[in-house]
Amino acid sequence: MLWQEGGAELSVFKGRDAKLNRAVFQALTLKGPQTIYDNHRQVRPQRGLKYTKYASVNKRVRSLEESGYIRKIGVRKIKAGFQASVYELTARAYLAMLLNLINLDDLLMKVDEATASEILAAIMSSMH
Repeated sequence: MLWQEGGAELSVFKGRDAKLNRAVFQALTLKGPQTIYDNHRQVRPQRGLKYTKYASVNKRVRSLEESGYIRKIGVRKIKAGFQASVYELTARAYLAMLLNLINLDDLLMKVDEATASEILAAIMSSMH
């Protein structure tokens, strides 16, 4: 599994939607940009998500898009001349996955003073 517990507690990885959010992120990370239908096909084989409905994945993807974790990058023709939107992860999603992996205590022990100052400055500037 690409994501594990123990990092920063981010809301996207907490609560009842956490498992499906992780699965959607993992499918997009491993397979690249895809439609909701393709994402659903990637999610279902994952443990505990075998009976996940297309409507649930559709709702999750749209919610993650509203939150800025996923973005629509285009459309693709599918059966019978219909078109489906293609989605990819945003930098915010990749940052969330990385922060979820990092143990902040370990990070603080490994960074030098200059790096700590840069991180602090970035955090402080984002709070304004």
